[in-house]
Amino acid sequence: MNFSFDETSPLTYDADLRRGSAYSVILNTLQIQTEIMTYGPVEADFSVYEDFFSYKSGVYQHVLGELVGGHSIKILGWGEEEGTPYWLVANSWNEDWGDNGFFKILRGSDECGIEEHVLAGMPAL
Repeated sequence: MNFSFDETSPLTYDADLRRGSAYSVILNTLQIQTEIMTYGPVEADFSVYEDFFSYKSGVYQHVLGELVGGHSIKILGWGEEEGTPYWLVANSWNEDWGDNGFFKILRGSDECGIEEHVLAGMPAL
């Protein structure tokens, strides 16, 4: 192709493309933390149960309700709340849900499978 993506851009469509690669982060809390510290947030997916929809604050742990499906999110960091380790996560639903669009989920025990499918990416330079 030889057209410009944006009429104000001097780049052709092909020259404007960005490329990268994605890779799995091995199921290991320390590796996930190292990845976040070194390269920034990672993507993950987890199983969503009915009680997740009513989350407002605190560290989420599945207690009640049926499995309703899966969901992809971004893990930004981690911490501890009253001695309970958690992942700090950005959700895509909106700012009205959860804690202004974010939530904390139990870290270190693969809560709802969140530590099973962690992906990261690197730009191709």
